[in-house]
Amino acid sequence: MNTTVSTIVISGSLLLMLMSLIVAIRDRPMGMVLLVGFALLEVAVLVQAGFVIAGVAGGAGPDDKVTLFGYVGGEVLIPPAGVFLALAERSRWGPAILTVAGFAIAVMTARLLQIWQGVA
Repeated sequence: MNTTVSTIVISGSLLLMLMSLIVAIRDRPMGMVLLVGFALLEVAVLVQAGFVIAGVAGGAGPDDKVTLFGYVGGEVLIPPAGVFLALAERSRWGPAILTVAGFAIAVMTARLLQIWQGVA
């Protein structure tokens, strides 16, 4: 697993979380900046998933592959689901959903690094 990509995913998701929180506090609906930001985050998460799959195929990684792929699969689904729900909810709660999605991606990526390194 590539720690550089993981760092990019964590920092990008925390930045998007902060931006979404500001938009939610200002009582605005989700705009194009957040939409593009979460699309880029999804690309970064897919790149990270590719590194994980390549590492596992090469024989690296932890013994517990089910948990590892559960986190990877969950991470891939969260940004599109968050954007879909935020587009459906055109009040301040749309960006609030994206705030939670950004935080979830950061936490799941950090936990994915721990799983990869064998930390319980």
